[in-house]
Order: sequence, then structure tokens, then C-alpha cells
Amino acid sequence: MKPGIHPAYGPVVFRDRSADFAFLTRSTLTSDKTILWDDGHTYPLVDVEISSASHPFYTGTARVLDTAGRVERFERRYGRREEAR
Repeated sequence: MKPGIHPAYGPVVFRDRSADFAFLTRSTLTSDKTILWDDGHTYPLVDVEISSASHPFYTGTARVLDTAGRVERFERRYGRREEAR
């Protein structure tokens, strides 16, 4: 790598406040907030809106939408599109 052009890459704690879940990983993100981690070291803290602990896909609370019903309702309301010749 070319020296002096890349951002600092180091350990950062990401915290999902809605799920009370945090994980330590490496990132180029920085923060003014810090947190004392389980290993006794202090790391930069980045709060995130959604993580695997709160995302519906990963938690199993995702809903399947009825797309066929939506298409039929649209066609009833606005009519079918005429075939191009």
C-alpha cells in the first residue's frame, strides 16, 4: 500500500442501542465517544440504527408481502395495459 494516503484502520466497537447489542471489529470509522470493553481496553464507539440483532431479516420477524394481490388490485383500479402491436 502507498504510505500516507490510507485512513487509520483499527479496532472499533459498534453498538445497536435498540437491541442492547455491541460488537468489536476493525474499521476506518472514528468517533469522539469511547467505551471500556470486556478486555479492559478503551475503544472508539459508533452507535448504529440497525444491526443483525435488530434487523427483521436476521431476527425472523420479516413479513412476506402479497405481491400478486397488489398487482390484481392495481389492474382493477387502473385497468389492464393494452398490448403493444
